[in-house]
Amino acid sequence: MNGMPPRITPPDWLVRTLRPQRAPIPWPAVARASVALALPLAIGLATDHVTYGALAAMGALSGVIGDTADAYRMRILNIAVPQLFGAVGVTLGSAVFGQGWLAVAVVTAVALVSGMISTIGAVASVSGLLLLLNCVVGAGLPMPGAWWLAPLLMTGGGLLVLLLALLAWPLRAGAPERASVAATYRGVANLLEAAATDDLAYAETRIAVTQSLNQSYDLVLARRALAHGRNPELVRLISQLNAVTPIVEAAPAAHQCGIPLSPSVPAAVRHLADTIATGHPDDVGTLDLPAPDGPASRAVDHALRHAAEVASRRGDPDFTYVTDAGTDGDDRLGRPAALRVRARRATRNVLLSATSWRYGLRLALCIGLAQALVSIVPVPRSYWVALTITFVMKPDFGSVFSRAVLRALGTAAGLLLAAAVLAQVPLGWWDVPVMMLLAPLIPALTPRGYGFQTAAITPVILLLSDILNHQGTALLRPRLLDSLMGCAIALVAGYLLWPESWHTRIGDRLADAVADAADYVECAFGPAGTADPAVRARMRRRLYRDLSVIRAEFQRALTEPPPTGRRAAAWWPLVVAVERIVDATTAARVRVRHGFPPPPPTEVTQVVGQLRELAEGLRSSVVLWEVRADFGATGSQESVLEHVRQEVAAARAIGVAEGP
Repeated sequence: MNGMPPRITPPDWLVRTLRPQRAPIPWPAVARASVALALPLAIGLATDHVTYGALAAMGALSGVIGDTADAYRMRILNIAVPQLFGAVGVTLGSAVFGQGWLAVAVVTAVALVSGMISTIGAVASVSGLLLLLNCVVGAGLPMPGAWWLAPLLMTGGGLLVLLLALLAWPLRAGAPERASVAATYRGVANLLEAAATDDLAYAETRIAVTQSLNQSYDLVLARRALAHGRNPELVRLISQLNAVTPIVEAAPAAHQCGIPLSPSVPAAVRHLADTIATGHPDDVGTLDLPAPDGPASRAVDHALRHAAEVASRRGDPDFTYVTDAGTDGDDRLGRPAALRVRARRATRNVLLSATSWRYGLRLALCIGLAQALVSIVPVPRSYWVALTITFVMKPDFGSVFSRAVLRALGTAAGLLLAAAVLAQVPLGWWDVPVMMLLAPLIPALTPRGYGFQTAAITPVILLLSDILNHQGTALLRPRLLDSLMGCAIALVAGYLLWPESWHTRIGDRLADAVADAADYVECAFGPAGTADPAVRARMRRRLYRDLSVIRAEFQRALTEPPPTGRRAAAWWPLVVAVERIVDATTAARVRVRHGFPPPPPTEVTQVVGQLRELAEGLRSSVVLWEVRADFGATGSQESVLEHVRQEVAAARAIGVAEGP
């Protein structure tokens, strides 16, 4: 109606930021959180040392946040190693408590180190987080007892979470890894079913398979790195993961063919998944597959029969002494020294990487400003400002902008629940059952998004603070103001002052992926095309893994306001185009392997050159503009590279970078 006011709709970036993610509730982690945070409080009350119990519960809270691994050995790394860094952090912070500008300098230096090591990987990221968090707490809150007591109590609380997480290890050793590999096979079965569907459905299924492969390789190889000697079960799991790779490679050829595969084919893959999950290779039996009727179905048939042969074997593991197709070769089976090689490489990368220094300096600047501000202006519970910055500025947790928004909203929501708890629950034994109800919300809501995690953590933190300080609802207003101050500092000093961070985080990575796609085409069909198939498999797996990371970065960037969100939306089709180029190249290689004539060298050179030209253009600018992709007259509609040429042309039509 003409007289009605215009409908106001929120911007896309805000909708994406606030949209909750779908994820199952991790019930075992929920149970562990309930026990791990309530038990220290109960012990503290029973021994008349409730302050000690609250400190141990704080350590347990950090253990609950890091309790995300599936494999039991990875739980040791994910929980125990960060606790050691947390102990160092609270010791350093306590040493400079009340020291004025010395405390500012020390906490800022710790922030620099924390930021730099956080870029190494997942365990290092949580370790850097606890190093800085506990340092801030120690510098802002007086600790009871001798200097060693607080680190001991907080570390003990975190190790309690680890103990609870390892209780089922003797009964379920190896089960998480087998379940992960079996889930990968089921994802591949879904991919084969989606081969004859539209491009969007197939792409979504392939992305899910890539993520599942990444997770499975990470789980199995992490366990292998911690194992001593040759472990036959781990060798079998790696062999089964490597055996599924040819099926994944054959899927693009089946998708290009467009003819649905027989239902017995994905059913056979799911049967293999069941035998892997149960650990009974004798149950594989003989696969009942139809006779293949084309190059694509022949490729699927050969790959599936090979996977069945690998899955049915037990005994001597030497029959598949192979390297993970998803790594650079450091994880070659039988080499425990790979862990030391990775550590040395990670240390070298941290010290020499511009990205590492850039993030470390951004975090140190924000923390330094916060510490200086609260040293000049009296702020109750001043350490909350720096704590907010630490969480918002984490490099692997998402967009700084969206996290600042979600932090503010999540804190406000959490304060509503905390207000009811602090106003109605008296101090004492009632805190124990209340904590048993509040703590499980953290692992239950964390997978939904950062705002939900913040809303769950806030009442837990305030309940522990009330036990330490006995201030009740007086804690609510300072908590909200300090969180808003921390978000504002992170937005200004950690986001707005670094406008080039989007391009270095995403643009350069996308350019590297395009260049790697060129190398992959050259490896598949160029002079190196006769190389070991495992080399091509490693290249393809590494390329898909990198594209998975880039896709996640783009999804984070889409939650930022213009111009970053608008640039990410403009470049997003190029990410999809690169994935399609890799798929088309893989399908073409499968066709050549099954009798199709290889492409002429001139055509390969031309395709590779077009991709490298696009990569160089992406590195030189942040704006895309439409261009004409002219391949000349050397191509042929009958060439096996015709689909690859079409996808490269589509990528270049999306855009190349415009000069500054």
